[in-house]
Amino acid sequence: MKRAFVAAVDVGTGSARAGIFDAQGDILARTEHPIVMHRPLPGHAEHDSEDIWNAVCRAVRDAVTEAGIAAEDVAGIGFDATCSIVLRGRNGEPVTVSTTGDARWDTIAWLDHRAIAEADEATATGHRVVDYAGGTISPEMATPKLAWIKRNLPGSWRASALFLDLVDFLTWKASGSTARSQCTLTCKWTFLAHDPSPWAHDYLAAIGIEDMTTRGGLPARAAPVGANLGPLTAEAAQDLGLTVDCQVGVGLIDAHAGALSALGGYSGDASEMTRRVALIAGTSSCVTALTQSPRPIHGIWGPYLGAALPDFWLSEGGQSVSGGLLDHIIETHGSGLKPDKAAHQRICARIAELLVTEGSDLGGRIHLLPDFHGNRSPLGDPHALGVVSGLSIDTSFDSLCRLYWRTAVSIALGIRQIVEAMNENGLSIDTLHVVGGHTRNPVLMALYADATGCNTVTPAAEDAMLLGTAMTAASAAGWHDTLAACCSAMVKPGTVRHPDPAMTSRFDRDYAIFKLMQAQRAEIERLST
Repeated sequence: MKRAFVAAVDVGTGSARAGIFDAQGDILARTEHPIVMHRPLPGHAEHDSEDIWNAVCRAVRDAVTEAGIAAEDVAGIGFDATCSIVLRGRNGEPVTVSTTGDARWDTIAWLDHRAIAEADEATATGHRVVDYAGGTISPEMATPKLAWIKRNLPGSWRASALFLDLVDFLTWKASGSTARSQCTLTCKWTFLAHDPSPWAHDYLAAIGIEDMTTRGGLPARAAPVGANLGPLTAEAAQDLGLTVDCQVGVGLIDAHAGALSALGGYSGDASEMTRRVALIAGTSSCVTALTQSPRPIHGIWGPYLGAALPDFWLSEGGQSVSGGLLDHIIETHGSGLKPDKAAHQRICARIAELLVTEGSDLGGRIHLLPDFHGNRSPLGDPHALGVVSGLSIDTSFDSLCRLYWRTAVSIALGIRQIVEAMNENGLSIDTLHVVGGHTRNPVLMALYADATGCNTVTPAAEDAMLLGTAMTAASAAGWHDTLAACCSAMVKPGTVRHPDPAMTSRFDRDYAIFKLMQAQRAEIERLST
């Protein structure tokens, strides 16, 4: 059977992954290649977009080979990526975003916080676009980062002709189209897709980037997720090892690809959608809800129309570090371990043993606020810092396990607080669909049920982010009439875990302490200024 497959590409913080899927959503092959990150200064994080494109191409070529199919069998390709920003010049050349001046570094990574002052200034405008960012413009969003570029690297601003979210850069490289995804523009660029005049030019002028849309070649309208951008260019087809008959779909942010794979199959039942959220959990975590009407919530990004599915509003809470925080705890502990896969597995296995003997009181005097990289939701405070109470001078492996356990508890309690904020504003969430790297961490997966009181669903799909992106590729290839229909055809059922009632009282007490610590931190900050 010819043209029976689609390719999906997921670009994360440290690697590019590619998968080959059939029409039922089954994955035939998955491959991965690393990408580089440059950190010239504290708070700065940069990528080389050509390095990313080359990693994408290697991953796709390897996936086609591993799947044992012919290039002409691939009907469509979809892309997702982190919300990083790429600068390109008048002839498509890289433009530096780096204080080093090296043009290789033309991409500001999503986790870069160099623009925190500009984000504060954007929030202080009080403009209505701020309401669609949960009341606070984050330094991880596009407009403060671009304001930083114009202020600090004026030569790069003048040399630029294209400002592209990373996934829009990838679809540009693939198809030649400079269309921008409705997902990226609404979620990160203060584009109001529901408004007849979606660009708020008075807001852009207020933060000093009134020429952003003209300078960056930004369109008046956004392209719906999964829409067909046309075929691969001859050059891209050669780079990717595919053919010029392969259709390119409008892409989306990586977390929202995971949300699409988890929730897209429920789009025909509004009551089911209001009780389910996707928890996309890796280096950072996103809690994503899809609703048929807008539900603005302080501290929750959105609501954004059409950011994943047409006609649905997306609301997103999140933690700026979660998996990254557990890595940090391992790396800075006196036991001397490195935060690799083996260390996490060893720690999780020992925690399981300690829970048998010590129960829910394991490390019970240790309490944390996990905001080591700011609080994205629901406080919306990028200046927030982590807090740890209850440390001793013990540097043994078991002391690390106790600290790791209690850090994981704090991460789960942060998710509980986000879900609570959503439920206080009209949702009735009782189920978390967990996708991403945390599904391989048994400690976190148990806590996401037990500490939140929600049922959790672990997807059957081997890689939910890639599956969501494969759904957009299927839409571009015309396999079904709508993106929602592609989701329904390719969705994979998951495994349900129910919370353990025996752990409830312990975590209720921990949650009360968690909120008390937030209040005490705020008071300490007040006294310190």
